[in-house]
Amino acid sequence: MKDQDASLTLEGLIAAQQRLAVDHSLQSVLAAKRSSVEAGIGGEERVAEVFRMHPFSDEHHIFHDLSPAWRKHFQMDSFVLTPWFGTVLEVKNIGGVLEFKDKPPQLIRTKEDGHQDGYESPVVQLERNRELISDWLWGRNIDIPIFGAVVLAYPKQIVAAPPKNTNILFPSLIPSFLNSIPQHGNKLDHETFNWLSAELLKSHQPFIPKPICESYGVPYGDFRSGVRCVTCGRFGMIKQPRTWCCPHCGAFDHIAHQRTLREWFLIFKRTITNRECREFLGVDDIHTAKRILLSMDLQSEGTYRDRCYFMDLRSTN
Repeated sequence: MKDQDASLTLEGLIAAQQRLAVDHSLQSVLAAKRSSVEAGIGGEERVAEVFRMHPFSDEHHIFHDLSPAWRKHFQMDSFVLTPWFGTVLEVKNIGGVLEFKDKPPQLIRTKEDGHQDGYESPVVQLERNRELISDWLWGRNIDIPIFGAVVLAYPKQIVAAPPKNTNILFPSLIPSFLNSIPQHGNKLDHETFNWLSAELLKSHQPFIPKPICESYGVPYGDFRSGVRCVTCGRFGMIKQPRTWCCPHCGAFDHIAHQRTLREWFLIFKRTITNRECREFLGVDDIHTAKRILLSMDLQSEGTYRDRCYFMDLRSTN
């Protein structure tokens, strides 16, 4: 089983909220986005729990939050691979009364107060992912049928009008749905099945979101700089030999710079210079900043005066 990746989107949203003034106009936008991301994560975790708790009798491999490298980027909430078939599960956690429209494809959500919101239909996302994973398999000379279903994470999601030709499931129905899929056609032998599973894992590329400043058009100066103390939550930790000290509560943290520079890459941009490092961390000495950057094994490019460093966020979750 492949577990969910840690959400860099959520991590960036939280860091940005902490560094913006509480009355900043973007706070409400980030809060709404954060709530949506957390709801999605919660729904996917509920599906993952079903797979952990249910004993499947047939051989199967389960991949959560899978993004195989291909001609087009695509991400599957859950993908189930068996020697006979694959199944894509598109997980949604949208409360209210749901109405699936077919022409044009759209999902309408009606809240308790009667307010309606429109979303891209999960059916479109599901069919796109089925086509792309089929193409990915064809590229490796694998021909097995690919099935799919939209999974609603909680029974409180009421379906007033389901899509005509797509299965809608609650998590508890996933095992019976998978068991009902016929095992016809060519079966992958054990060696090919395991090879294919390894190929999926090797091909996976975690999603890297755009920095918050780029996504929302916020000036750098709107965000507070400095090293934040995780003990008391205040900014302004001071660099000391081999550690950081909080002047407010006295807490020590020898890896505070690692967390802070990670926030830089999630909020501002993909690169950082020695000068930007000093300004963001609140460090005066150019050599101290250089030691900090080198200690994190960051990749770098450029000459001495214009050298910039960048972090592979995919390898630091």
